[in-house]
Amino acid sequence: MHDIIIIGAGVIGALIGREASKYELDILMLEKDNDVGNGTTAANSAIVHSGYDPKPGTLKAKFNVLAVPMFKDLCADLDVEFKRIGSLVVAQSEDELPRLDELKARAAINGVDVKILNKAEVHALEPNLHDHIVGGLFAPTAGIVNPFELAAHAIENAVDNGMTLKLNERVTAIEKLNDGFKVITPNGAYYGKVVINAAGVFADNIINMVSKADFTITPRKGSYFVLDKLPIPLVNTVLFPLPNIHSKGILVVPTTAGNTLIGPTSEQIMSKVDVGTDYASLENIRQNANRLLKNIPFHKTIRTFSGLRATPSTGDFVIEHDKYVRGLINVAGIESPGLASAPAIAVHVVNELVKDLLPLKPRKDFNPKIRPLLRLKNLTTKEIQAKVKNDKNFATLVCNCEQITKADIIDLLSRSIPVNSVKAVKKRLRAGFGLCQGGFCTAKVIAIMAEYYGIPVDEIAYDDKESYVVKHG
Repeated sequence: MHDIIIIGAGVIGALIGREASKYELDILMLEKDNDVGNGTTAANSAIVHSGYDPKPGTLKAKFNVLAVPMFKDLCADLDVEFKRIGSLVVAQSEDELPRLDELKARAAINGVDVKILNKAEVHALEPNLHDHIVGGLFAPTAGIVNPFELAAHAIENAVDNGMTLKLNERVTAIEKLNDGFKVITPNGAYYGKVVINAAGVFADNIINMVSKADFTITPRKGSYFVLDKLPIPLVNTVLFPLPNIHSKGILVVPTTAGNTLIGPTSEQIMSKVDVGTDYASLENIRQNANRLLKNIPFHKTIRTFSGLRATPSTGDFVIEHDKYVRGLINVAGIESPGLASAPAIAVHVVNELVKDLLPLKPRKDFNPKIRPLLRLKNLTTKEIQAKVKNDKNFATLVCNCEQITKADIIDLLSRSIPVNSVKAVKKRLRAGFGLCQGGFCTAKVIAIMAEYYGIPVDEIAYDDKESYVVKHG
């Protein structure tokens, strides 16, 4: 019997798994998809919010503020791209200026450093703002992070430290036993003393398999534009309008890779799997973003996408022992600022909630780091030449847009967590994330994966287990 079964391999489950792997525990992680970080983690704004916006006294405020200073060292250990660029929320008229004072007062209560900027200061910071922008609130501790890397690298680190990961394991039933739980998937049954429910938009469904959820999760869909890398950045900070009760509004944010994200919308829907985009939502983004910035180059759009946020009926994160079934820990409703709060949530779940149920004995051999990615784009010409001399695969460029070589892909495939699809390579290395969106490199990635795994090219999936790119059979 496992000590802990974690359901869900998004960024929350990933960091909980990594935190738990610091102790002498037998941990099993079950993920319904063919890869880790394939839900909300793969489709969000990638922002580390500073923590001034959440209502004081909420779990959102508590964990957001606690987590912000954790990102620098965490991302260094896990080789995750992270930049602390600050955020700027702007007032679009004189009438909106008092709301900046309200946010500053809230920031003081939450313990977050912010500064109100006048018109000249905001335009100096963001030269592309429209002239009608009259002021702003700057939060220097906000940042941007690569969420794909954060989830995948945290799980890789946990697996390197002894955790077991099983993909394509959709939980269909849970039974409470005298000494723990029986967790059932189409592939069999797994037994654990403690179950941690980190199932995202499906968290309430998981609870109802073995207990009774006293809240509901409603998916809220957010759509985005992705712009190609620009010679001069469109924005220098995470740029927001003033928030409303449903969302932080249509924002404009640079990514750690140099692209620009514009969005998201905030649409309550019933489906927990609908991530399609539509004209009306994208036009809404376009109109609202154009109110903030001059001459947004939407003609440089290389992709649009949507993601789902797990909005709880409680209005706050749900992080607690289940009220009715001992041994079940629910980590649910982790909408924004969930990514920014994730490291602190993980520490609390393991060191407070798991500690109530299991003895925590630190592992003497815990290694907090992963093997760094090769990252050819960060090397000098001389360093690249030395790499090529030792390994000819460095001379085979697979993705021209993102400068990914055959050596990068082979290094990825050799790691401790499975890379089962073209999309898994794309999320981890960005092969296929550039201007051509995989038009030139997808076939090369498939060939390398087939060669490495010793299987035919028609066995390589794009995303889900049987989403074959090459005609199968």
